[in-house]
Amino acid sequence: MRLHRRRAGRALGALAAVWALALAPAAMRPGAEAKPVPPGDAKPAPVWANDFVARLEALAVLQTLNAELLSHDSATLTLDRWCDAHHLASPAKVVAVRDRDASKEPTADQRKALGVSLAEPIRYRRVKLVCGAHVLSEADNWYVPSRLTPDMNHQLETSDIAFGRAVQALHFQRRTLSAKLLWSPLPDGWDVAGGMLPDAVARTLQVPHAVLEHQAVLTLPDGTAISQVVETYTEQVLGFPQPRPMR
Repeated sequence: MRLHRRRAGRALGALAAVWALALAPAAMRPGAEAKPVPPGDAKPAPVWANDFVARLEALAVLQTLNAELLSHDSATLTLDRWCDAHHLASPAKVVAVRDRDASKEPTADQRKALGVSLAEPIRYRRVKLVCGAHVLSEADNWYVPSRLTPDMNHQLETSDIAFGRAVQALHFQRRTLSAKLLWSPLPDGWDVAGGMLPDAVARTLQVPHAVLEHQAVLTLPDGTAISQVVETYTEQVLGFPQPRPMR
């Protein structure tokens, strides 16, 4: 019981440190570099224990990623750094694996958010943002081609470049519409009510596919909207070994 309390105390200290340093990148961990693999190849996530400390650590990790996304304009570059810091792949570079058959017309609200008329063409892109073997997010992107350069449009149409990397030269800014955890490792009220853990009989942590969702509008520095995105982050953002206990 004392050991459990000491471990829980360490984890609570780690969570406090995360919020004190909310904008700091995740710590680097020692280990061998990942070998390059074909983008999008399935890779099971490492096993995390199903106990209070592991769940608290997972919550701290998800909130750290959430803070990183909220404090930077490019989700692509944020995931580059995340992949590198957690040794998910080498080289740690995110690419977009496109679903070329996907099609989804923008809604009237989306056209309003983008500031375009019904006659203005909008292009749609559905991608998986992949680093090495890890699909870190799945994104829907409606963008206004007339507000990009011809070269940017060509790259987006003909290659698997991520949108944020393709339009980086525009120095775009990100206006977050919503950000929400789709899965919490700990139940509501865990910090005051205690109680049983979810799936208490399982020996390993069962993480659902979708863990975090962001919706945002990307704009030029003058405020002109160029894109609206819906990004769903997957369990693979936790695709590294469970952190070792702090000493």
